[in-house]
Amino acid sequence: MKKTDWSKPLRERLPEDYFPKMLQFINETYQQGKIYPAEDQIFRAIELTALSDTKVIIVGQDPYPQPGKAQGLAFSYPTSFKVNRPDSIVNIQKELLSEGFEKKESDLTAWAQQGVLLLNAVLTVPEFASNAHAGKIWEPLTDEIIKIASDDERPKVFILWGGFARKKAKLIDGSKHLILEAAHPSPLSANRGFFGSQPFSKANEFLIKSGQTPIDWSK
Repeated sequence: MKKTDWSKPLRERLPEDYFPKMLQFINETYQQGKIYPAEDQIFRAIELTALSDTKVIIVGQDPYPQPGKAQGLAFSYPTSFKVNRPDSIVNIQKELLSEGFEKKESDLTAWAQQGVLLLNAVLTVPEFASNAHAGKIWEPLTDEIIKIASDDERPKVFILWGGFARKKAKLIDGSKHLILEAAHPSPLSANRGFFGSQPFSKANEFLIKSGQTPIDWSK
Protein backbone atom coordinates (compact mmCIF):
# COMPACT_ATOMS: atom_id res chain seq x y z
CA MET A 1 0.00 0.00 0.00
CA LYS A 2 1.48 3.33 -1.07
CA LYS A 3 1.52 6.05 1.56
CA THR A 4 -1.41 8.45 1.19
CA ASP A 5 -3.32 10.72 3.54
CA TRP A 6 -5.47 7.68 4.38
CA SER A 7 -2.43 5.92 5.87
CA LYS A 8 -2.10 7.78 9.17
CA PRO A 9 -5.75 7.55 10.30
CA LEU A 10 -5.94 3.90 9.21
CA ARG A 11 -2.87 2.98 11.24
CA GLU A 12 -4.22 4.89 14.23
CA ARG A 13 -7.60 3.11 14.12
CA LEU A 14 -6.76 -0.45 13.17
CA PRO A 15 -5.09 -2.92 15.57
CA GLU A 16 -1.31 -3.04 15.39
CA ASP A 17 -1.31 -6.61 14.13
CA TYR A 18 -3.82 -5.97 11.35
CA PHE A 19 -1.36 -4.88 8.67
CA PRO A 20 1.07 -7.82 9.09
CA LYS A 21 -1.92 -10.17 8.85
CA MET A 22 -3.15 -8.35 5.75
CA LEU A 23 0.25 -8.62 4.06
CA GLN A 24 0.44 -12.31 4.94
CA PHE A 25 -3.00 -12.85 3.40
CA ILE A 26 -1.95 -11.06 0.21
CA ASN A 27 1.33 -12.96 -0.10
CA GLU A 28 -0.23 -16.35 0.49
CA THR A 29 -3.32 -15.76 -1.61
CA TYR A 30 -1.53 -14.47 -4.70
CA GLN A 31 0.77 -17.50 -4.65
CA GLN A 32 -2.13 -19.94 -4.61
CA GLY A 33 -3.89 -19.10 -7.87
CA LYS A 34 -5.33 -16.41 -10.11
CA ILE A 35 -6.46 -13.47 -7.98
CA TYR A 36 -7.83 -10.10 -9.12
CA PRO A 37 -7.02 -7.28 -9.41
CA ALA A 38 -3.28 -7.34 -10.05
CA GLU A 39 -1.42 -7.12 -6.76
CA ASP A 40 -0.20 -3.58 -7.47
CA GLN A 41 -3.82 -2.42 -7.96
CA ILE A 42 -5.35 -3.75 -4.72
CA PHE A 43 -5.32 -0.32 -3.06
CA ARG A 44 -5.80 1.74 -6.21
CA ALA A 45 -9.02 3.36 -4.97
CA ILE A 46 -7.37 5.13 -2.03
CA GLU A 47 -4.17 5.72 -3.99
CA LEU A 48 -6.01 7.59 -6.75
CA THR A 49 -8.47 9.42 -4.50
CA ALA A 50 -6.94 11.12 -1.47
CA LEU A 51 -9.05 11.67 1.63
CA SER A 52 -8.52 15.42 1.21
CA ASP A 53 -10.01 15.20 -2.30
CA THR A 54 -12.87 12.79 -1.61
CA LYS A 55 -16.32 14.20 -2.34
CA VAL A 56 -18.31 11.09 -3.25
CA ILE A 57 -17.94 7.49 -2.08
CA ILE A 58 -19.47 4.72 -4.17
CA VAL A 59 -19.37 1.38 -2.36
CA GLY A 60 -19.14 -1.89 -4.29
CA GLN A 61 -19.00 -5.49 -3.11
CA ASP A 62 -15.78 -6.95 -4.55
CA PRO A 63 -13.73 -6.88 -7.78
CA TYR A 64 -14.86 -8.41 -11.04
CA PRO A 65 -13.70 -12.07 -11.06
CA GLN A 66 -13.15 -12.29 -14.83
CA PRO A 67 -9.62 -12.14 -16.30
CA GLY A 68 -8.50 -8.68 -17.43
CA LYS A 69 -11.43 -6.82 -15.95
CA ALA A 70 -10.74 -5.78 -12.34
CA GLN A 71 -8.59 -2.68 -11.96
CA GLY A 72 -8.93 -1.79 -8.29
CA LEU A 73 -11.91 0.57 -8.67
CA ALA A 74 -15.47 -0.46 -7.87
CA PHE A 75 -17.67 -0.94 -10.97
CA SER A 76 -14.83 0.11 -13.30
CA TYR A 77 -13.06 -1.97 -15.92
CA PRO A 78 -10.74 -1.11 -18.83
CA THR A 79 -12.41 0.24 -21.94
CA SER A 80 -10.43 -2.33 -23.95
CA PHE A 81 -12.35 -5.15 -22.22
CA LYS A 82 -15.24 -6.23 -24.43
CA VAL A 83 -18.24 -7.48 -22.43
CA ASN A 84 -20.47 -10.09 -24.05
CA ARG A 85 -23.44 -9.57 -21.75
CA PRO A 86 -25.18 -6.69 -19.95
CA ASP A 87 -23.28 -5.57 -16.86
CA SER A 88 -23.61 -3.12 -13.98
CA ILE A 89 -21.63 -0.43 -15.77
CA VAL A 90 -24.01 -0.65 -18.76
CA ASN A 91 -26.94 0.14 -16.48
CA ILE A 92 -24.93 2.89 -14.77
CA GLN A 93 -24.36 4.42 -18.21
CA LYS A 94 -28.10 4.23 -18.95
CA GLU A 95 -28.94 6.01 -15.70
CA LEU A 96 -26.28 8.63 -16.39
CA LEU A 97 -27.78 9.30 -19.81
CA SER A 98 -31.26 9.70 -18.32
CA GLU A 99 -29.78 12.37 -16.03
CA GLY A 100 -28.10 14.23 -18.87
CA PHE A 101 -24.60 12.75 -18.62
CA GLU A 102 -23.14 10.76 -21.51
CA LYS A 103 -20.51 8.32 -20.26
CA LYS A 104 -19.39 5.93 -22.98
CA GLU A 105 -16.37 4.39 -21.27
CA SER A 106 -16.43 1.61 -18.69
CA ASP A 107 -13.17 2.91 -17.19
CA LEU A 108 -14.05 5.19 -14.26
CA THR A 109 -10.52 6.40 -13.51
CA ALA A 110 -11.51 9.97 -14.42
CA TRP A 111 -14.14 9.87 -11.67
CA ALA A 112 -11.55 8.77 -9.14
CA GLN A 113 -9.32 11.66 -10.20
CA GLN A 114 -12.19 14.10 -9.50
CA GLY A 115 -12.74 12.89 -5.94
CA VAL A 116 -15.03 9.88 -6.36
CA LEU A 117 -13.77 7.09 -4.11
CA LEU A 118 -14.70 3.84 -5.88
CA LEU A 119 -14.37 1.50 -2.93
CA ASN A 120 -15.06 -2.22 -2.92
CA ALA A 121 -15.77 -3.59 0.55
CA VAL A 122 -13.65 -6.65 -0.31
CA LEU A 123 -10.50 -5.79 -2.25
CA THR A 124 -9.56 -9.12 -3.85
CA VAL A 125 -11.31 -12.04 -5.53
CA PRO A 126 -10.24 -15.43 -6.93
CA GLU A 127 -10.89 -15.99 -10.61
CA PHE A 128 -14.56 -16.79 -11.29
CA ALA A 129 -15.36 -16.95 -7.54
CA SER A 130 -17.31 -13.79 -6.74
CA ASN A 131 -17.18 -12.70 -3.09
CA ALA A 132 -15.02 -15.69 -2.08
CA HIS A 133 -12.76 -13.40 -0.03
CA ALA A 134 -15.61 -11.89 1.99
CA GLY A 135 -14.95 -12.20 5.70
CA LYS A 136 -11.27 -13.06 5.21
CA ILE A 137 -9.36 -9.83 5.95
CA TRP A 138 -10.66 -6.78 4.09
CA GLU A 139 -13.76 -5.55 5.90
CA PRO A 140 -11.98 -4.03 8.94
CA LEU A 141 -9.90 -1.91 6.56
CA THR A 142 -12.68 -0.83 4.22
CA ASP A 143 -15.12 -0.17 7.07
CA GLU A 144 -12.53 2.15 8.62
CA ILE A 145 -12.07 3.92 5.28
CA ILE A 146 -15.82 4.62 5.24
CA LYS A 147 -15.77 5.78 8.87
CA ILE A 148 -12.75 8.02 8.31
CA ALA A 149 -14.51 9.62 5.35
CA SER A 150 -17.62 10.09 7.49
CA ASP A 151 -15.67 11.59 10.40
CA ASP A 152 -13.97 14.08 8.09
CA GLU A 153 -15.58 17.52 8.39
CA ARG A 154 -16.21 18.18 4.72
CA PRO A 155 -19.71 17.06 3.64
CA LYS A 156 -19.69 14.10 1.28
CA VAL A 157 -22.07 11.93 -0.71
CA PHE A 158 -22.20 8.20 0.02
CA ILE A 159 -23.81 6.13 -2.75
CA LEU A 160 -24.91 2.69 -1.59
CA TRP A 161 -26.34 0.35 -4.23
CA GLY A 162 -27.82 -2.99 -3.22
CA GLY A 163 -28.26 -4.78 0.09
CA PHE A 164 -24.56 -5.42 0.65
CA ALA A 165 -23.57 -1.75 0.32
CA ARG A 166 -26.63 -0.47 2.18
CA LYS A 167 -25.47 -2.26 5.32
CA LYS A 168 -22.62 0.27 5.42
CA ALA A 169 -25.07 3.13 6.11
CA LYS A 170 -24.67 2.51 9.84
CA LEU A 171 -21.02 3.61 9.55
CA ILE A 172 -21.95 7.04 8.15
CA ASP A 173 -23.07 10.23 9.89
CA GLY A 174 -26.26 10.99 8.01
CA SER A 175 -26.67 14.35 9.76
CA LYS A 176 -23.57 15.66 7.98
CA HIS A 177 -23.40 13.69 4.75
CA LEU A 178 -25.86 12.74 2.02
CA ILE A 179 -26.56 9.00 1.89
CA LEU A 180 -28.14 7.79 -1.36
CA GLU A 181 -29.45 4.23 -1.25
CA ALA A 182 -30.96 2.29 -4.14
CA ALA A 183 -31.12 -1.12 -5.78
CA HIS A 184 -27.93 -2.50 -7.28
CA PRO A 185 -27.30 -1.60 -10.95
CA SER A 186 -26.78 -5.26 -11.93
CA PRO A 187 -29.09 -6.67 -14.64
CA LEU A 188 -30.81 -8.73 -11.94
CA SER A 189 -31.98 -5.76 -9.88
CA ALA A 190 -31.61 -2.48 -11.78
CA ASN A 191 -35.32 -2.36 -12.60
CA ARG A 192 -36.20 -2.61 -8.90
CA GLY A 193 -35.24 0.94 -7.95
CA PHE A 194 -31.88 1.75 -9.49
CA PHE A 195 -33.23 3.23 -12.70
CA GLY A 196 -34.74 6.63 -11.95
CA SER A 197 -32.97 7.03 -8.59
CA GLN A 198 -30.91 9.95 -10.02
CA PRO A 199 -27.83 9.46 -7.80
CA PHE A 200 -25.52 11.50 -10.01
CA SER A 201 -27.61 14.66 -10.25
CA LYS A 202 -28.55 14.42 -6.56
CA ALA A 203 -24.87 14.10 -5.64
CA ASN A 204 -23.98 17.19 -7.65
CA GLU A 205 -26.84 19.20 -6.15
CA PHE A 206 -25.54 18.38 -2.67
CA LEU A 207 -21.95 19.22 -3.58
CA ILE A 208 -22.96 22.59 -5.02
CA LYS A 209 -25.09 23.41 -1.96
CA SER A 210 -22.13 22.62 0.28
CA GLY A 211 -19.84 24.91 -1.72
CA GLN A 212 -17.96 22.22 -3.65
CA THR A 213 -17.29 21.65 -7.32
CA PRO A 214 -19.67 19.10 -8.85
CA ILE A 215 -18.42 15.93 -10.54
CA ASP A 216 -18.29 15.81 -14.32
CA TRP A 217 -19.89 12.39 -14.60
CA SER A 218 -19.47 12.40 -18.39
CA LYS A 219 -15.69 12.04 -18.08
